[in-house]
Amino acid sequence: MRTGEPLPAVGDVLAALATGLWHWDTSTGLVAVDAEAARLLGLPAQGVTLTEGQVRARLHPVDWNEITGVVRLAAAEGTLAEVRVRIMDERGRIIRVVRSRSRPAYDSVKKAYELIGTLQEVAEPTPGSPAGRSAVTGDWRRSREAFLLDAGRALAEARSTAEVLRVAAGLSMPGFSPDGLAVFGVEGDRLTIIGHHGQRPGDEGPFVHMALGTDYPAAEVVRTGRAVYLSSPEEYRARYPLTWPLAQQFHRRSWAFLPLTASGRTMGAWMAAFTYPVAFNPDERSVLTTVARMLAQALSRAGTAETERELSEGLQRSMMPTLGPEVPGMDLAARYIPTGGGLQVGGDWYDMIPLPGGTSRNRRRARAGRFALVMGDVQGHDVRAAGLMGQLRIALRAYASEGHRPDAVLSRASRFLHGITEAEGDLADLRFATCLYAEVDPRTGVLEVARAGHPDPAIRMADGTVLLRPTAGGLPLGIDPDADYPTTRFVLEPGETMMVCTDGLIETGGHDLESGWQRIRATLERHDGDAEELADALVQAVHGPSSHHFTGPLADRREDDIAVLLLSRRRDAHGGAVTARPEVRRTLLTVAQAEPERISVARQQLRELLHDWTCADQVDSAVLLLSETLTNVLVHTDTDALLLAEVSGEPGERRMRVEVTDAGDDLPHKRRPGELASSGRGLVLIEVLADAWGVEPRGVGKSIWFELYEPPRDKP
Repeated sequence: MRTGEPLPAVGDVLAALATGLWHWDTSTGLVAVDAEAARLLGLPAQGVTLTEGQVRARLHPVDWNEITGVVRLAAAEGTLAEVRVRIMDERGRIIRVVRSRSRPAYDSVKKAYELIGTLQEVAEPTPGSPAGRSAVTGDWRRSREAFLLDAGRALAEARSTAEVLRVAAGLSMPGFSPDGLAVFGVEGDRLTIIGHHGQRPGDEGPFVHMALGTDYPAAEVVRTGRAVYLSSPEEYRARYPLTWPLAQQFHRRSWAFLPLTASGRTMGAWMAAFTYPVAFNPDERSVLTTVARMLAQALSRAGTAETERELSEGLQRSMMPTLGPEVPGMDLAARYIPTGGGLQVGGDWYDMIPLPGGTSRNRRRARAGRFALVMGDVQGHDVRAAGLMGQLRIALRAYASEGHRPDAVLSRASRFLHGITEAEGDLADLRFATCLYAEVDPRTGVLEVARAGHPDPAIRMADGTVLLRPTAGGLPLGIDPDADYPTTRFVLEPGETMMVCTDGLIETGGHDLESGWQRIRATLERHDGDAEELADALVQAVHGPSSHHFTGPLADRREDDIAVLLLSRRRDAHGGAVTARPEVRRTLLTVAQAEPERISVARQQLRELLHDWTCADQVDSAVLLLSETLTNVLVHTDTDALLLAEVSGEPGERRMRVEVTDAGDDLPHKRRPGELASSGRGLVLIEVLADAWGVEPRGVGKSIWFELYEPPRDKP
């Protein structure tokens, strides 16, 4: 060019250099290309504006993903975005390889990228040639680093072998991606196929149980621990002539076989196969080697986790019994959910124990069909807790099979647990266990319950009313070898269901005993189904997909195992016709002289029994009168009080009857207390507030009762 002559246009210079120019605005989704860029894309050589979809259709799908990743990196680092791109024709064949260089700018207002760049055709390196052993661009390294970070995160999050294989199949490596993958394992002296992708089902047949001495790349990798790279079919055929026919049918062009090594041991091999030639230059080998290491670690973690899970689940299943044969007139359901993490084993258990008959013929007939239900929780969530649980469960079965009563069974079990934990000599790790033992008579529905520090059972009545059934209890098992465990007796009426659970069901999700019980109670009240469906509903309420919407007030969300046991008495348990709703709902409670605090429990029981009573003032009156009658028994006699409260009739026309019985001989009578007197107003209050009342002498003792009648809903 002579001095003084005008400079040629930029477009002419680029055209002379066979370099195309393009402009891409991601906010509009349009790409403007000049004539040379259009030609390189396989279009007519004229300037045109294309959509992102039209451009993407001309590029190899892997390269499009690489472009978007490189653009983000370059924009963040303020550098050039440089990438090699394969151009495809309408039939999906590669027609040329171009190099794209651009400087992306990010518009924070539009939240979009704007790029102006160039396209220039480059030669595809010949496999094994010097050009093929060097990287195409410097920015390819940044794309590789981004890919490895993403792949490492995805593989680290995989929790099973199947998940690891899915992640491996979805990896899109920068600049080159295999279309066929296979993961080989080792069993003895033979290869196995752990999983494969890109082949049809059944294609793995010839490679299953292949001897390690076979002249096959994967077998050589396992034997030597060194990778094998095959850049062409000719190289494969020359190195492995015996097994080449097995690989030939897949019509691949390049193969990489890499060792899967974890903790210094070669656990298998990974095959990556390509339908196009790959030179396997140092950068590509580095990516493949890094992925193989991450894949080996992920498979090792997944295998260990699956082995632990299978071991712990098998151990737990072996310790959890079936509920046995069907019980006439009753339905049982149980669930156990390990939620504490780690080795999914813990100290929760349940059991159903057939009980022996008596020695006499009448006693055998009376006790025929009786069984015991056990729910327990050994302190801790580890293998030792599971071991103690198994020992304690066997001991309880032995004591129950000997015919002992519930209180004696728990007393013996407490001495047994105290003895084995004390004998181990580790004072810093002494364990205890909570337990509830219930002896059930399916003919009458009578339950005799002894409790050792365990949550009280709950009763769901046939009309949906839910009550906690207070039962007398003692210390958890294993604390005091001489502890006593009093027995509480009550009747499970037809249509009622008893729920017994461990504290994991109540406190899961950060709940305390109060808020957790309210959640469980709501599920019990609104459920309409059999025992199996109710068991599923309870577990789903605290451990299902929607349980996170009802988290508890506690910040500490350490979860515990969940065990729940349901016992339902069928509505036709007496042999009569099935009724849709029961006529009577009742509760029974004993208040001993030494337990005046149970008066508050009785008041709460009465309020729960009257949860849907129309008139709130009548509920308050009933609670007040109940307190008076129970207090009179404790103050004026030396006997215990027995409370029986019943609600009968249809809503709006119901009758509430409260009866307090004691063994005292003195009948109550009305007195005229002075203004400053502290007692003597009980019968006066009953006469004023009750709709009906009376005193009935019994053979031993007496009964004081009062009744209130529910006003219709449309009246105050």
